[in-house]
Amino acid sequence: MIYDFDRVIERKGTNSLKWNVSENELPMWVADMDFQTAPEIIEALQKRTAHGIFGYTDVPTEWYEAYINWWKKRYSYTMKDDWLMFCTGVVPAISSIVRKLTTPAEKVLIQTPVYNIFYNSILNNGRVVLENPLSYDGAEYSIDFEDLETKLADTQTTLMILCNPQNPVGKIWNKEELSQFGELCKKYHVTVISDEIHCDITSPHCKYVPFASVSETCREISVTCIAPTKAFNIAGLQTSAISVPNEALRNRVNRSINTDEVAEPNAFAVDAAIAAFTKGEPWLDELNRYIYDNKCFAADFIASEIPRVKASVSQSTYLMWLDCMGLNISSAELAAEIRKTTGLYVSSGTVYGGNGNGFLRMNIACPRSRLNDGLERLKKGILSL
Repeated sequence: MIYDFDRVIERKGTNSLKWNVSENELPMWVADMDFQTAPEIIEALQKRTAHGIFGYTDVPTEWYEAYINWWKKRYSYTMKDDWLMFCTGVVPAISSIVRKLTTPAEKVLIQTPVYNIFYNSILNNGRVVLENPLSYDGAEYSIDFEDLETKLADTQTTLMILCNPQNPVGKIWNKEELSQFGELCKKYHVTVISDEIHCDITSPHCKYVPFASVSETCREISVTCIAPTKAFNIAGLQTSAISVPNEALRNRVNRSINTDEVAEPNAFAVDAAIAAFTKGEPWLDELNRYIYDNKCFAADFIASEIPRVKASVSQSTYLMWLDCMGLNISSAELAAEIRKTTGLYVSSGTVYGGNGNGFLRMNIACPRSRLNDGLERLKKGILSL
């Protein structure tokens, strides 16, 4: 192994949101890895810092080329430079687009359980959340297309936020599923925002499919939000991109992010993205292997030591979606009790909607020794119930 993902790095005292916890607590909640980013990114930032002047920053040609070449090489999808727009983050992009593409009281469709901040982007802007709950067979999730079509057919539904791959359940939607999404949305005149921020973290032999790559229909009705931030652990640098092939739709999105003042990079955002997508591939490939091994380690531990809990099948992300429905306790109470008795801080599934009330979300992107500590605490907390 070229890169040392087993190294434990102290994060307390660094103003880390994740690690702003009590002394005896172990945070495994927010989607933030405990690994240093790729050395090539650190080198690029050090070079930028050494220059010593941090004025207003433009977006150079190299930034566009980095995104285009990465998606073409890894996912056989060719974007064009005029499709791409810089944004300070995927969440700011989604919130801005919701404001621009919908009007108050219109409905925005999401598939639950799903990333909880989607609710904020919809409700905080005076729009209505409409849920298409995913079907769960006791191991993994699938789409209820009949319910989806019913919700899309509602004349007040004008926008859908697709999570691709899906957070928190770790599902990678295949080409056939995405094509069906696209055709239904086109049929009912619904625009799709595809949040693809987790796309680079995938298990072996699992590969995400960009929504816009599936068909001309999907391409023309969609806005795709992408970033290096999850995969390379640089969320604090506030760097992302929006890809919109349809010119008319792109002009509206461009207007929205500029009106909301989220279209200008800080002094480090561009350099970090370029370094990630031009030099970070070996690091990312090794990271993916390590995360997959962590998932297997966690799943084996849970199966043998905590059989009343089940690890759902996960193809993507570094988040474990733990089925605790057999414990007959709400996930909010369960998460609070585990934190109180063991110091392990995991996310309650309640906030993700759908059937999330029976689940916990656990971030396993950390050194193996820290993961083992977290699993032992999880076991202790559940056995103490």
